[in-house]
Amino acid sequence: MQIPNEVIEQILKLRTLPNCPNMFDTYAVQRLAFDNELHSLVCFIEDHRKAYGHFILTGNPEIVCP
Repeated sequence: MQIPNEVIEQILKLRTLPNCPNMFDTYAVQRLAFDNELHSLVCFIEDHRKAYGHFILTGNPEIVCP
């Protein structure tokens, strides 16, 4: 299974924002994503926190964590 392309695009968009938090601070990332109407990312982090962290760390979109 892979992280949806929409979520990957939203992660990359969020990282370009000038007030981007540390990408491992998932609560701050969710807040900023919500404020910028990146709702798929907010939901993905809520449901797949380990897979999100794995993607941020490795760049690998494959979901290897249950």
